[in-house]
Amino acid sequence: MATTQAHAPVSTIRASFQRLHSPTKTQLVHFASNPFIFAKFGKTSFSYKPSTIKPLTTPRATPSSSSPTTFHGQCYVLGDNIDTDQIIPAEHLTLVPSKTDEYKKLGSFAFSGLPSSLYPIPFIEPGTDSTRYSIIIAGANFGCGSSREHAPVALGAAGVRAVVAESYARIFFRNSVATGEVYPLELELEGVNKQCSTGDVVTIDLGKNLLINHTKGKEFVLKPIGDAGPVIDAGGIFAYARKTGMISSVS
Repeated sequence: MATTQAHAPVSTIRASFQRLHSPTKTQLVHFASNPFIFAKFGKTSFSYKPSTIKPLTTPRATPSSSSPTTFHGQCYVLGDNIDTDQIIPAEHLTLVPSKTDEYKKLGSFAFSGLPSSLYPIPFIEPGTDSTRYSIIIAGANFGCGSSREHAPVALGAAGVRAVVAESYARIFFRNSVATGEVYPLELELEGVNKQCSTGDVVTIDLGKNLLINHTKGKEFVLKPIGDAGPVIDAGGIFAYARKTGMISSVS
């Protein structure tokens, strides 16, 4: 049975930024290379040198019907142990998210690794580069497997605003917060994905910590997003650090 690794609080990441005071580019590259706080650096944060830092400026795909605290739309339902190779297969990792056209193309491959025998409804319709399903509802250990930073980026590029799961692999949760692409929300109860169907119309209310399934007429309690919320709202850990004065803004 797959196990789930507990994720560290975002306050730990924030404290690390505060200890940097006025970091050099070399320090930021070292910091960004840590899987705790990958921050949208092209193909992979590990390959960048201080002179080549180019933060992603492409805005996240945001449904017009959503606000920072409420997301509304159709859901796509998944089972347990959805790994990063199913979220974005390895052959697409050459795409560079900091390039607008490649960011969109990355989104077009989101969940292309899912077996069609288990998931006959395509997440991305043929001929399109975004999804109609802005909310993912999944089981346990979502985002397990290799530590590829492209996984939450691909979901955000496709138009996903939030993933609601029983639990997460630690690295996926941290990458989601660090990139600011999707909200990784956890459920209080197990088996919610078995009570929902792909295409159901749902609302996430972060203020009330609720997932509301309008199609089924059910409500499910979410665990509070806590310190991660403001980081995701800001667009990721580096944007949050600039916004709060932990590091200098880009001139």
